[in-house]
Order: sequence, then C-alpha cells, then structure tokens
Amino acid sequence: MKYWVIAPYSSEKSEFDKIWEYDVKNETIAIGWGQLGNVSKINEEKLKAKIKEVYPKKTTSHTFNSIWKFYNEVSLGDVIIARKGRKKIIGIGEVTKTAFYDKKKGKERSFKKDKLFPNFISVKWKQKGEINFENLVFSMTTIYEIPKEKYKFLIEGKKPGEGEPESEEQKEFILEKYLEDFIVSNFDRIFKNKLKLYKEKEGNGQQYPTDIGYIDILAKEPATNSYVVIELKKGRGSDKVVGQILRYMGWVMENLAQKKEKVKGLIICRKKDEKLDFALKPIQNNNIKVKLYKVDFQLIE
Repeated sequence: MKYWVIAPYSSEKSEFDKIWEYDVKNETIAIGWGQLGNVSKINEEKLKAKIKEVYPKKTTSHTFNSIWKFYNEVSLGDVIIARKGRKKIIGIGEVTKTAFYDKKKGKERSFKKDKLFPNFISVKWKQKGEINFENLVFSMTTIYEIPKEKYKFLIEGKKPGEGEPESEEQKEFILEKYLEDFIVSNFDRIFKNKLKLYKEKEGNGQQYPTDIGYIDILAKEPATNSYVVIELKKGRGSDKVVGQILRYMGWVMENLAQKKEKVKGLIICRKKDEKLDFALKPIQNNNIKVKLYKVDFQLIE
C-alpha cells in the first residue's frame, strides 16, 4: 500500500469547491493537462515528446512525473489524500479503480474549456471533513507519494520515534529542533542580512515541504541570486545528511529555480566531523558549506 497526496484543482480558484463536490459525489479524483489528449497507454519516451510538443515553454519534468506516477504507480488499495492548498486535507480515500482517461467526464467536471481534467482515478472517499494545519505540510507538486510515517503524522499527529527512549542522537535532534526555531526567529541577525528567509503567500521557508521530504530551512542569497538549502545535522550520519541536502538542492533546482538562479547548500552541526568533510570534498565549486554552532548557557547574578 502506498500513500499519495493529490491536488484536485488549484486552491486559488473560485471553482475549487464545486470541483471537489463533483469528486465526492462521483467518487473520483482527477488531474489536468487535457491538451495532451489520451496519454494513458504511451511509454516514457513518447510521453516526454508529447509534453514538449504541446507545452514547449514549460519545464517537462513536473508534468511528466505527475502523469507518469498517476497512470503507472498508483495501485488498487492505495490511499489518496486530497489537499487544498498546502495546509489543508479535504478528503482521504482508497483507490478502487486505477487511472483512466475519460474526456466526457473531464468536461462534466470542468468549468473552463482550457481547464480540462480528463485523467481520473476512482476513489472510495472515507473521510471528507477538513484537517487544517498551522504550518505548510504539503509540496506544490500535483501528485506525490509520502511514507507511512508522514501519513500517520498528518492524520494522527504522531511524530517518528514519539514515546521511545531518547538516544544521544535523539537528544541532539531535539536540541537542534529548538535551534532551528531560534535560527528562523533571528534569521536576519544571524546571517547579517546576507541571506533572506524564503517566503511565500502561505508561509515561510522553515520546514519547507517538497515531494521528497521537508527542507529544514529554505533561504535566498540576493547577492548571488541563489537559493540556499539549510539543513541541521540532527544526529544523522554524514553520508545521510549529505545525500539528503543534495536531493533537496536537486529538487529546488528543478522546481523553484529559474534559468539564472543558482542553488547552494549549508549544513549546520554541533561539532567538526571529519567524515562530513570527506563526503563534501567531491562537491564542485564549494556549493555546500558547513558551519558549527555553539550553545552558551550561563546564569549570572
């Protein structure tokens, strides 16, 4: 069983509630790109070529990944989480029929000719009430898979490892979680205005959601026109934290950065780590830097 987050429509549009009403009534969820026609049976190469032909000015990767996952990776019995925006769940259901193309149903569901959503999955909606979150929890991506632990956190509020005895790594994780909040609250002072916390309409760059996980802090460096992915080590092994920051940098490169924008990385940790230094040596242009933090706690009369 897999867990999928899907946006049934753009949350900013006034038609959203009517679209969602259609999905609940007909036990479906759909994605767009109707101008591509029926691409339900074509292979990867042909799908990429079709996307380039129809949308020559758009980045191919997001459209391809969304359609390919929708038709080829979602299975019977998988769980679908329907989101509205990036802070709200509007429905949870189970896949009862895998993806299919239906132009007629797409027209029934649509309110605009240029907004045809003909790619459907049948879903038995089990929970239709809203679950609201204070902070951003969802990526902007149309469809993506989340791990079971993330699903439990969203639905039950349970964090990984909650209730388990604290190891040294867990203690460091907790300490650096507070440090993360401190950094965000004092961002301009700490980075002397050289970095700016990334901001959007719905939130800021702290725990920035992507379809491959959460970036601890996402920032911008105006002087170099760069995005900066900031990760706190949080007791993780050097290989894991380097692999993770590289994945996040790749995601930002593909989903946020424009042609002339660069992507850099910054790892913040408690003490010098020789393994981390070696892991970063092959990274070209010094694109990932490491900074150490020091906690100084004193009681003064």
